[in-house]
Amino acid sequence: MQNDEWSFLQNYTSARIARGRAGHSLPTNELLKFQADHARARDAVYSELDTDLLKNTLETQLLLETILLESKVQNRQEFLQRPDRGRFLNEDSGSFLKNREAGKSDICFVIADGLSAKAVNTHALPVLEKLIPHLQKLTWKIAPVCLVKQGRVAIGDEIAFLLKAEIVVIFIGERPGLSSPDSMGAYLTFKPQAGLTDESRNCISNIRPEGLNYDFAMQKLLYLLTEMKSRKLSGVNLKDGMEEGQYIED
Repeated sequence: MQNDEWSFLQNYTSARIARGRAGHSLPTNELLKFQADHARARDAVYSELDTDLLKNTLETQLLLETILLESKVQNRQEFLQRPDRGRFLNEDSGSFLKNREAGKSDICFVIADGLSAKAVNTHALPVLEKLIPHLQKLTWKIAPVCLVKQGRVAIGDEIAFLLKAEIVVIFIGERPGLSSPDSMGAYLTFKPQAGLTDESRNCISNIRPEGLNYDFAMQKLLYLLTEMKSRKLSGVNLKDGMEEGQYIED
């Protein structure tokens, strides 16, 4: 095995860099690590939303009402092959929300499995536990939190519209990487409605302790949410002007 002069970079990143080589190939140990990481990424794609854990914690610790919903997707294979069907509620879920009496609210949180349920099972609650008290201090009215199986990003817009929420935040599992099978994204939309596309949303990506940690993710969310509410816009029209070191007091 030949050593790599750039191996010191491994102290600063989990990316595959300077892993050495044996002839024209990776050393056996590094090849086995690659295969293990690939298996973890595949497992993340097929992981399932832990609705019992999420619902219990949201209701007992954060005192937030929760609603269980499903997209039009029938199974995981269809979810991967038909992303369009994951963007809309199925008939039962849509009818439930349409027939439910809902007053207007400032914000609706949606938690969906996306491409890594493992990510939201692990990271959604810690972020909400930090964010909700700040919103409550600001007297924001919070709609029931919706837990969605087989959901894509756009499904949050339909849900929030039916719940008459001014802003929606959807926490969703991002496409797993070989060094990040549990990366969570947050997508924020002002005046959500079915049919909106990505330019209408703001995104905070790679939420996890090894990426954008919970404290900073909460700060970024709170900054964008207050900007959305005061300026009445989101997406490409709302630039992230949060300065380095600009934090909200606890």
